[in-house]
Amino acid sequence: MHFINRSIYIILSILICLGFTACEEKSPTLKIKNTDRPNIIVILPDDLGWADVGYHGSEIKTPNIDKLAKTGKILQQQYVMATCTPTRVALMTGKYPSRYGVLSPAYGEVITLGHPTLASVLSKMGYFTAIVGKWHMGSPPYTPLKYGFQTSYGYFDGQIDPYTHEYKTATELTEARSWHRNDEYLNESGRHVTDLITDEAIRVIETEREEPFFLYITHHVPHFPLDEPEEWMRIYNDRPLMHPSRKLFAASVTHLDEGIGKIVDALERTGKRENTIIVFSSDNGGQFNWYSDTQYKGRYADKPHAVLGNNYPLRGWKGDLYEGGVRVPAFFNWPGVLKPGTIDHPVHIADWMPTLANVAGKKPPLAQNLDGENIWPIVKGDEVRNEAHPFYWKTPHAQAVRQQDWKLILHRNGDQELFNLKDDFRETENLLDERVDKADELLKLLREMEQADKPRKY
Repeated sequence: MHFINRSIYIILSILICLGFTACEEKSPTLKIKNTDRPNIIVILPDDLGWADVGYHGSEIKTPNIDKLAKTGKILQQQYVMATCTPTRVALMTGKYPSRYGVLSPAYGEVITLGHPTLASVLSKMGYFTAIVGKWHMGSPPYTPLKYGFQTSYGYFDGQIDPYTHEYKTATELTEARSWHRNDEYLNESGRHVTDLITDEAIRVIETEREEPFFLYITHHVPHFPLDEPEEWMRIYNDRPLMHPSRKLFAASVTHLDEGIGKIVDALERTGKRENTIIVFSSDNGGQFNWYSDTQYKGRYADKPHAVLGNNYPLRGWKGDLYEGGVRVPAFFNWPGVLKPGTIDHPVHIADWMPTLANVAGKKPPLAQNLDGENIWPIVKGDEVRNEAHPFYWKTPHAQAVRQQDWKLILHRNGDQELFNLKDDFRETENLLDERVDKADELLKLLREMEQADKPRKY
């Protein structure tokens, strides 16, 4: 067959398979199947700051992320929670994580078993559901397959080593296992976590199935600890003024970006790109720095991460309720359905559960009393709303509420800060004394929102 060009060979292969019902093994590259329901991919990098993507003017090279953003709907006011587990709970349940008593990274039973999740709802609607990467919404036995995912691959905990895949509590005498497949521990040490996650995501995409899929890709990078191959580090060799640990951070993001490009390529060669929604968001704002001489068996004692993320021009860092901690880069992309553009309407990660469920079907089996709302009419451009529903945050150190352009932060010591985000998105001027009436109004709203919270989980 060497004299037949590749295009003719592919056409002949398709015709042969169509002509024989016994043709059971089909190359995933020949799979061209349309469905009236879209595939859904959610990509959630870890600790990616506002100014850590190219389309926000970063020095970090992210050509694949930039292309998806610029050909989709960029969310200029995408809000999440201040740390990882709370954001993931809000994404999966459509509720603020404090409803489950989750205020910070949590373990044990995080989401009550049996409560609807985005994965369980889509599974009931006939979707194949898979998680690839970081779970961090419960410790064994509270693992992904218990919450609606049909397959799982990645790690249960947060903050694993990129190569050993052990959790931070590993010591010379004990291991801290976290890597797994289908909720069963698995040892695949030696390969970089970003490559393992990318390869598994591609495998899910290339596997033939009749039903549409929901693929939740939740990356390790650019969360510490970072350890990148030289091929990614040398990309930034021409930046002599870039801090060494910021260069490491940048290399990890560009490595991630290349993996996202491979995932898009897999969608295109399997004929699934046009009918696949890609949703992208960081889980919280960037972290300033990190150092430990004991975690990960002391491997990073001589590798301090002195400079990591960049949230400029927003104020604050991961863990804060200032904009830099909870406002992140994000976008929706669906070729042929969503026209390129920017959405400046405030949206929350809790909105994604009802939104994606409604896109997947007309009457999704959603739970009652969701905090999130279906924002698909806004994303698609069919509807313009004058205001968003109130947003609510609760951490061990502070609480906050946003209503329209106003945001109130109530610190644990009782101090309050009031900002008008339309006029002062950098949160430089506390208007508490000038607008006592507005502060009282928002404090009352915060107390009302708090009524549905459960006691904190430790």
